[in-house]
Amino acid sequence: MITFKKQMALSCRYSTGGGNPRLMYAPVKEEEEWDKPLIIRYHDIVSDREIEILKKISAPNLSRAEVFSKERVSKYRTAQSVFLTEDYPVVADINQRIADITGLSMDSAEDLQMSDVEKGGATAFTTIGVAVKPKKGSAVFWYNLHKNGQVDMKTLHAGCPV
Repeated sequence: MITFKKQMALSCRYSTGGGNPRLMYAPVKEEEEWDKPLIIRYHDIVSDREIEILKKISAPNLSRAEVFSKERVSKYRTAQSVFLTEDYPVVADINQRIADITGLSMDSAEDLQMSDVEKGGATAFTTIGVAVKPKKGSAVFWYNLHKNGQVDMKTLHAGCPV
């Protein structure tokens, strides 16, 4: 549960991704959503123009979203999604931007998914009771491993219904 004191300790700042040359003159807006585990939102990561391009290249490949269960496709989840690979230059540009910000390679990251919702769709961290709402053009980041390589169980998460 977030208290006033805890919320006041969270901060917003401009970040250069640890001194990344590509971010020195155009730092990214970084906002702490939660402190332990650290959950960060990066604002304005994907422009409206890029979003329109992503929608255009995604449309022919949309498929019904799936959840892990005995059934292949959930009766309750009706969203459509598509994973976008670096075969498209816009996806490669966004992935490079994310790598610059986080300092991490995108080699083992999930392919990009794009979505904007009118209502719902939060990422719920079930162990700590935190839900991070989607925001157009932003990216939410957290480490799911401790420094020793063990899974951080506090980062277990699920997508809320749209």
